[in-house]
Amino acid sequence: MQQIAMTQQKTLDQVRTFMARTYSWMAAGLALTAGVAYLTAQNEGLAMQVASLRLPLMLAQLALVFVLSMFAQRLSAAVAGALFVGYAALTGLTFSALLFAYSPAAVITAFAVSAGTFGLMSVAGFVIKKDLSAMGRFFLFAVLGLVVAMLVNLFVGSSALSLGISMIGVFLFAGLTAYDTQMLRNLALSGISGEQAERASINGALALYLDFINIFLFLLNIGNSRD
Repeated sequence: MQQIAMTQQKTLDQVRTFMARTYSWMAAGLALTAGVAYLTAQNEGLAMQVASLRLPLMLAQLALVFVLSMFAQRLSAAVAGALFVGYAALTGLTFSALLFAYSPAAVITAFAVSAGTFGLMSVAGFVIKKDLSAMGRFFLFAVLGLVVAMLVNLFVGSSALSLGISMIGVFLFAGLTAYDTQMLRNLALSGISGEQAERASINGALALYLDFINIFLFLLNIGNSRD
């Protein structure tokens, strides 16, 4: 009986350590993004240069996400960490434009609501008993559908469609937050450790970071649509 209790405690400690490491990476990424965005917006010359290079920067972001997502388990933890930091910094550069497009109050409000939504859904994903793994395919197709709708709206330019996309986007990425959190918890419960655990925590941080960023962007758009 004592042996079972010790094993369970060890497992819980492993889960806490892994999740804490994952959220630490995510928080560091968000802090870096916010810092770079703010500093860039304060330098008019740099902000203009970033604006002129927006497309190449966005393509670089996509490339980094692809490499991290597809090859995370083949990279060393140091390389994966460097790529994640690079991605967060690039996102900060492109996000500097948001500080010109939206008022500080709108950005702060969207961030605060995003933080609350993300926190609640992440806790739900961690403690919920229902297995969410079967919803992975649904989330995949839902994200693809959302991307298609956003591309269509680039040509249509409908404010009503934009608002609808944003509302769906918030619910979708809130659900993905719960899903990703549970998948990470299950991964930690599998006994992952060492270098493999470090790489997995970085990849998990990227997934949660993207969930948060998308919730933030969609909420920002909803707030703007209602102004």
